[in-house]
Amino acid sequence: MINYNNYPEIKPGKKLIKRIYIATMLFIFGRAFQAVSRVDKGAKEEFAQLPSDFMLDFGVLPNGPHMIVGKDKDGKIKYFGWNPSGKKITLKMHIKNIEAAMRLLTFRESSCTASARDRIIVDGDLPAACNILHIMDLLEVLLLPKVIAKLGVKRYPKWSQLSPLRKWVSRVLTYIRLIA
Repeated sequence: MINYNNYPEIKPGKKLIKRIYIATMLFIFGRAFQAVSRVDKGAKEEFAQLPSDFMLDFGVLPNGPHMIVGKDKDGKIKYFGWNPSGKKITLKMHIKNIEAAMRLLTFRESSCTASARDRIIVDGDLPAACNILHIMDLLEVLLLPKVIAKLGVKRYPKWSQLSPLRKWVSRVLTYIRLIA
């Protein structure tokens, strides 16, 4: 007969490098959400559709890094850091594990594919979650070179959907606001 008390529980490693990379990417995306909401008219329209008390917790399960983004008292989008405690979260979007987060945040898999493969858990308003995924795709197009952005989005926008002038002006202004 096997006695389970004689065998210690094996705990998985911490994957420190991956956690640091994911935390850095979520910080950049959080600041980029705040920047693009003030720069790009398409993003402004997407954010306008969200409720006035909107607060997003985008993180990695079980205890990975988080990104808290929401509307402040003036209705402007703001990055609130990484700690969800003490905040009234209206939309939780969590990636199921750190490996799925690496696939998504290294742009090897688009957010649409991750959703289809059931790697993202949504708790809250589903149309708001779709708006957030659409804004994330726009951010990837604006922040990343075309070769990498094509991997991260389902369809890279054509010239008729996103003019080069709008793309480059929004890109430069977003980078300036992201850094400053």
